[in-house]
Amino acid sequence: MATTPISNMVVTLEAKNPPKLQAAPAPSSSSHTLVTTTRKPSIMTCKAISTQLKPERPMPPKQEQLDISSIWRKLHGEDKWAGLLDPLDPGLRLEIIRYGEMAQATYDSFDYDPYSKYCGSCRYPHEKLFEYLDMTHMGYTVSRYIYATANVSLPSFFKRSRFPHKMWSDRANWAGYIAVSDDQTSKRLGRRDIAIAWRGTVTHTEWLADLTNYLRPLSPEIPCGDQGVKVEAGFMDLYTDKSPQCRFCKYSARHQILSEVRKLVEKYEDEEVSITITGHSLGSALAVLSAFDLAETGLNVKKDGSGIHISVITFAGPRVGNWRFKQRLELDHGVKVLRVVNTHDIVPKSPGFIINESSPEWVYRLFKWLPWSYAHVGVQLELNHRDSPDLNPNGDASCAHNLEAYLHLIDGYQGSNLGFKSATGRDVALVNKSCDFVKDKHSVPPVWWQDMNKGLVRSSDGLWRQPERPRHVDHPEDIDHHLNQLGLLQSQS
Repeated sequence: MATTPISNMVVTLEAKNPPKLQAAPAPSSSSHTLVTTTRKPSIMTCKAISTQLKPERPMPPKQEQLDISSIWRKLHGEDKWAGLLDPLDPGLRLEIIRYGEMAQATYDSFDYDPYSKYCGSCRYPHEKLFEYLDMTHMGYTVSRYIYATANVSLPSFFKRSRFPHKMWSDRANWAGYIAVSDDQTSKRLGRRDIAIAWRGTVTHTEWLADLTNYLRPLSPEIPCGDQGVKVEAGFMDLYTDKSPQCRFCKYSARHQILSEVRKLVEKYEDEEVSITITGHSLGSALAVLSAFDLAETGLNVKKDGSGIHISVITFAGPRVGNWRFKQRLELDHGVKVLRVVNTHDIVPKSPGFIINESSPEWVYRLFKWLPWSYAHVGVQLELNHRDSPDLNPNGDASCAHNLEAYLHLIDGYQGSNLGFKSATGRDVALVNKSCDFVKDKHSVPPVWWQDMNKGLVRSSDGLWRQPERPRHVDHPEDIDHHLNQLGLLQSQS
């Protein structure tokens, strides 16, 4: 495919749309400048930009769009990924990267800037999320956003503006999205895929210290037939808490997900449907917990009694629950979980440093009843960033936890003792978007993913301001209808 050099690109600004890169006529003389054109020379009007100005998202080469209609169940854990992990199956590699990109999209679109009045929100409206991130090739449409209440003490997850009088919400944070595959993609995938992507904590690992490190029963927040099932209290709070005073969080994240999945399952009742959940770091824990909840609530069964395959692909995820949680998720509900971990990442080793599934069997059996005895779920795919010739082998804890680094490792991992070689041509520069992990030989600056001018634009009166953004939809109008169908409307009030 022919490419256009950056010297032949211009940024054009159109009303109510983010900047786009397009080819410009070849210059008459050698030039290596990036030209910014606006409606008025040197002045960008606030009305001309509905979102913060950000360079075009650097995407890896478009991945090959494989037809997996006949093998998708295998790729999504039907046989617990037997024979697919070592060596790594090429089709599975593409699936892992695909859902990893969906998780990464939550970071690339989240507003972390404490000087922004929109801090804690998504930069883009849900109907154009993939368009703004140059991810339309994924073939999914976002059906709704997920919001979580900031009642929980997890400062590394919740971000707030320093300007309280101008905040978009003083209680809510954007926590992810639900998307569904379009017709063409569904044909290639062999089913209609409902994807849920949870936002995590980028590179930070400090949030581990915020956890209570205490297991508590699911009930009454999540009714469960096994009273011995317990999960980390902090994850449960984040998933089930709500703030009636906040229009974004008057429904818990749990109720937002259950109602939307119910609606989509009804909409595609006559099709084969799957539910795939992904997340990184803290988002990984929420992915596992929400998968359990969907199965426990019975949303993995259609009206005609046919089952809906639920799979989870997580990155750098912590332990979520106890041994009974693991058994009910895997054996009773048949949820398939693939956990991708970096052996040098501390997050997958917690909580439960002392007693966990890797303890000697007699120790675990003796103490697994304790409220701090955790167990990992699913199947593990272990990677090692020291195998990559492109990464600093002595990178710090935040580097080892970086999602883009994980995707780089998936791209190059072939199998045990089979060397490291990029399979998709993924750009190593992506790793340094939010950390300093790439070796100097690549000349990639650290933490290079930034807003232009801190998101400020110059208005027609010559003053620099943060432009207004479109008002986000808080909840679909039919959310109460679907909660009522699930018998959850009463618990909402």
